[in-house]
Amino acid sequence: MRTHGKRYLEAAKPIEPGKVYETQETVRLVKQAARAKFDETVEVALRLGVDPKHADQQVRGTVVLPHGTGKRVRVAAFAKGEKAKEAQDAGADFVGAEDLIQKIQQEQWTDFDVAVATPDVMNLVGRVGRILGPRGLMPNPKAGTVTMDIGRAVREVKAGKIEFRVDKTGIVHVPIGKASFSEEALHENLQALIDAIVRAKPAAAKGQYIKSIAVSTTMGPGVRVDAVKAQAAKVVA
Repeated sequence: MRTHGKRYLEAAKPIEPGKVYETQETVRLVKQAARAKFDETVEVALRLGVDPKHADQQVRGTVVLPHGTGKRVRVAAFAKGEKAKEAQDAGADFVGAEDLIQKIQQEQWTDFDVAVATPDVMNLVGRVGRILGPRGLMPNPKAGTVTMDIGRAVREVKAGKIEFRVDKTGIVHVPIGKASFSEEALHENLQALIDAIVRAKPAAAKGQYIKSIAVSTTMGPGVRVDAVKAQAAKVVA
């Protein structure tokens, strides 16, 4: 049987087992439970009432978190000519086309977090799909990472745009910030994510859509969110 350490058990004391909390109270408890010596990541796990084995029940999308994720995101931009300059001016960390493709092929290089591309170079990017795909780094039009407006795509990713996708067990798992964020910032990021998940609800989904939501830090206990109230709330702009 798995046992937890004293630090974890102490952090979990204020959290009532089986109880669900409103989003603001959840954030307060999660921050209070963050006791590691490093700045822990705050993560959200949502269990959805969909069957991902069916194509019409896939849940996938993007959301720009109002306060970012707290992580420096390294962006690789596949583009040529003026579009390459546009990506560079927007803050892309690596910009190129054939040269980047060659580096990935020869060195198995994937030292970046997000890749964006213009449509005209996707035939080149396709050559390294077997390397980028399994790592979740392949640019995709549905995620807004294949676009002629590559400057905007880079800026959005740098500003805190994240992609979410339901896994084969019906779970969406994403980071929404750091424990050092203010309660207000974490609450707004959490609500922005929930709103985006609600908007991404497939027409084929029946019954209760968001079955449960849990928020935790890297080393801390999970706090369950009142999913019904969370879906009814909206981000206050």
